[in-house]
Amino acid sequence: QVQLVESGGGLVQPGGSLRLSCAASGIIFSIWTMGWYRRAPGKQRELVAAMTSSDFTNYADSVKGRFTISRDNAKNTVYLQMNSLEPEDTAVYYCNAERGGVRYWGKGTLVTVSS
Repeated sequence: QVQLVESGGGLVQPGGSLRLSCAASGIIFSIWTMGWYRRAPGKQRELVAAMTSSDFTNYADSVKGRFTISRDNAKNTVYLQMNSLEPEDTAVYYCNAERGGVRYWGKGTLVTVSS
């Protein structure tokens, strides 16, 4: 059974930082593309960042230079370091594993950026 469990969300002030983690089980983690998506209130889910098994990364334009995705294959964990957070980053953040058209999702973790 595949499980993706996110952690690290919370309330942060504008300009602050958070690091999200996603622990995966039930897959050969190192061969999967891992990503972070988010759904803001009233909006559709969108890609935030993704990292392939070859460590190629892709970021949404809105987070480039502020967010960094990384992975630790020994720990089956993917991270999202979020700096210079803005109120517009408020959303539920979801971890995603993708390979060959197959996708798995975590349940999400809420990030709220507010003063």
